[in-house]
Amino acid sequence: MKLVLASNNAKKLSELRALLAGLPLELVAQAELDVAEAEEPHHSFIENALLKARHAAQASGCAAIADDSGVCVDALGGAPGVQSAHFAPLSAEAQRLSDREARRRAQDAANNALLLQRLQGQPEPAQRRAMFVSTLVAARHAGDPQPLVAVGRWPGHILHAPRGTLGFGYDPLMFIAELNCSVAELDAERKNAVSHRARAMAQMLQLLREVWV
Repeated sequence: MKLVLASNNAKKLSELRALLAGLPLELVAQAELDVAEAEEPHHSFIENALLKARHAAQASGCAAIADDSGVCVDALGGAPGVQSAHFAPLSAEAQRLSDREARRRAQDAANNALLLQRLQGQPEPAQRRAMFVSTLVAARHAGDPQPLVAVGRWPGHILHAPRGTLGFGYDPLMFIAELNCSVAELDAERKNAVSHRARAMAQMLQLLREVWV
């Protein structure tokens, strides 16, 4: 079965392909099928993930899976939340970048800088508590009355400066106490075993086996 990922994030595609290995599913990014990105107008991860999955399924004629994820920081009332990917305004110079991944890296850097700025004056780890959240929604078609929904949460706290060079997004700032490292210090195999997306995908795999395959 072809399963369209309602995202054009190459690193997210790679993560999900690794997590879905072993199931009779061919995961393809929506851009490969000329499916435009959907708007994300809602205030919750689940509403946006459902909208994106339905949009990709409608446009492609295939089953679709969407991940709406981000970081929620207690001291900021849950922000950046659903705005995590575009938390900070992108500079005019970065907006002119033609390469999608280069523009995404610039956005990540701006987002991290703004998050650190917003947390100035909050020195202790307990004041910087945060949680990575991943909400996955899979739909067999746009009108599927029984979409599959899974949620993974990964608690930690925000560092005072980036650590590590792996991963993407807020990974360099998220410190996981039980692992004694930032997420950006984990290799892909380790991250895929313990992350918020891995936790959501473990639930989703069980649902896919029970309901779809």
